[in-house]
Amino acid sequence: MILLVIIVVSFFIKHIIYTLLLTLLAALAVLAIYLDVSWLNNGIKENSLTEISQEVILATIVGLYLWQARTPSRRCAMTLIAGFFLCMLIREMDFLFDLLHHGAWIWFALVAAAIVTGYSVNKASVAMAQMAAFMRHPAYGMMLSGLLCVLIFSRLFGMNHLWHSIMLEGYNRIVKDMVEEGVELFGYVLCFASTLWYVCSKCKNGPGA
Repeated sequence: MILLVIIVVSFFIKHIIYTLLLTLLAALAVLAIYLDVSWLNNGIKENSLTEISQEVILATIVGLYLWQARTPSRRCAMTLIAGFFLCMLIREMDFLFDLLHHGAWIWFALVAAAIVTGYSVNKASVAMAQMAAFMRHPAYGMMLSGLLCVLIFSRLFGMNHLWHSIMLEGYNRIVKDMVEEGVELFGYVLCFASTLWYVCSKCKNGPGA
């Protein structure tokens, strides 16, 4: 009976800690936007805390999945996922690649995509099996939610036509950018939390899990 109580209590404590961590990450995302708009007055530009936070999160996600790629039983899937987020990171840092040529980021993203795809193409069946295993993990649902925020909702919600219709003659580009980048940052937070969830579960189960 005592053992059962200990197991139940530890279960709730673990989930409470995870919930508090998610709450903290979400609050930090809002704090970055608040500091950009209210203190720094930089209008959510490339050097803003919001944009830098997005890039740091993406770089961390890439690093964590590459670290997971050390394990042969999930190497192909982890490499593909890391490559996907690397392409997103390159897109977020387009301002840096624009120093070479406007729109140059697309070529770097294509090279990254070609490398990770080429690595897995000769192991297609293995890669598909590993990806299927990843998608069965509970963390995948959170990652999918984050990607929907970043790739779909933030783009549609940030349409200029929509915000011109809402604010009419009082249209303010900073408001639109704040909302769009805020949703995008929250999506990245979800992807980061999903990554932590997945990595921690695999570390707990052992390197071959």
